[in-house]
Amino acid sequence: MEIYVGNLPWSTSDQDLSDAFGAFGKVEKASIISDRNSGRSKGFGFVTMEDADEANKAIESMNGSEMAGRNLKVNEARPREDRPPRQSNW
Repeated sequence: MEIYVGNLPWSTSDQDLSDAFGAFGKVEKASIISDRNSGRSKGFGFVTMEDADEANKAIESMNGSEMAGRNLKVNEARPREDRPPRQSNW
């Protein structure tokens, strides 16, 4: 199951994210999304966990929890096509 993790501290690394969610089960992949031009974190990332029950426990426990002074927003990731279209200023 893929999990969205938002409102991450800018200094969070892929390993930090993996370690935080690893307390709930096996993490297959953890990645912080970065700006492709600056390389700076965008403040969110994704965690893929093998077991759905462990992933749900992680979501319940981590949503609203604090990491380096920021309250995390954690939920099941939605596929791109399920997200509402974004407004453009162009």
